[in-house]
Amino acid sequence: MPTGADPQGTPTLGAFTGGQLRRLGSVAGLSHADVETYAQVLTDVLGPEAERPLDLPPPTPTFLSDDHTPVEFSLSFRADAAPVMRVLVEPGCGASSLADNGRAGLAAIRTMARRWHFATDALDELRDLFLPPAPRGPLALWCALELRPGGVPGVKVYLNPAAGGEERSAATVREALHRLGYRGAFDSLPVGSGYPFFALDLGGWAEPRVKVYLYHDNLTADEAGRLPRTDSGPGPAAVEDFFRTAAALGSDAGGLGGLPCQSCHSFTDLGTARPSGFTLYIPVRDYVRHDGEALTRASEVLRRHGMDASVLDRALPALTERRPEDGAGLIAYLSLAHQGDQPPRVTAYLSSEAYAVRPPAAETVRRPVPVA
Repeated sequence: MPTGADPQGTPTLGAFTGGQLRRLGSVAGLSHADVETYAQVLTDVLGPEAERPLDLPPPTPTFLSDDHTPVEFSLSFRADAAPVMRVLVEPGCGASSLADNGRAGLAAIRTMARRWHFATDALDELRDLFLPPAPRGPLALWCALELRPGGVPGVKVYLNPAAGGEERSAATVREALHRLGYRGAFDSLPVGSGYPFFALDLGGWAEPRVKVYLYHDNLTADEAGRLPRTDSGPGPAAVEDFFRTAAALGSDAGGLGGLPCQSCHSFTDLGTARPSGFTLYIPVRDYVRHDGEALTRASEVLRRHGMDASVLDRALPALTERRPEDGAGLIAYLSLAHQGDQPPRVTAYLSSEAYAVRPPAAETVRRPVPVA
């Protein structure tokens, strides 16, 4: 019987995603010891659901991915540097309620904190806002791990601003920033159509960030160029160029009418209300016919920023045996990030597709797969 299979030999969620992590980690240049360590961490975070056979439905209708796999991978690129691999996971994916999901996620973070010796004070300060007794919204808590050499990851926590109700999302974000010491930060944010995430860096970060995400419906290139509120970093032209390349839009095109784009502003300096970082996310899977087109666009973005596009060519076969032309969703998002005076960073977000592959599209604008 294969390792990580049920008694009938069916692959399990943990074995499938763990295998992807091992192969993708090798592409990213992690050592064998590191990928084995991180594959076990992923199994631990998934908990009992790691042993769930893949011939059963997904444990939760999570919107972490289109096919409801509670795991997503990403590769982050900088010029003249090795790519950085991350894995995003929903620790409470097997919970029967959103409240239990949040409790399981919080327990997973506390286990990590004990293992890697970091504090959770910032998360504890916000628990009543984002993890109330009867939460609402599409998620409770997600966790991202930046897989670093040496077996100790950087930890990020993603929380739901709509936990107290969609109508209270803005007030929740404002209060969270205020409690963490960023008292004027909310007023520096651009206008958006919703607040999908509030995120915290925990553990070993040179400059731990607090991050606020916004949706932007029907975003145009000109509007994208006006989103950053940082004092340094990208000018409008750089953001517009990324937007047009990732979305394959001409200079006279309108907005993106499918899945909304997202922006993120990060805060690291309590002495100013201005954000220190900005990221723009394009849901490229909704604006391509298939992943062959998405790969072409991603490669062009990487080349324009002096980054090695061949790594992404090797990454896709590490996740799946299918051809890029046979689906639309393996490359889910492309993002461009600027943090302080650091060089720009381009990230490709890669779907596990443990449960389903989105078929190629007849048109280039797609709607999200509905939750069953």
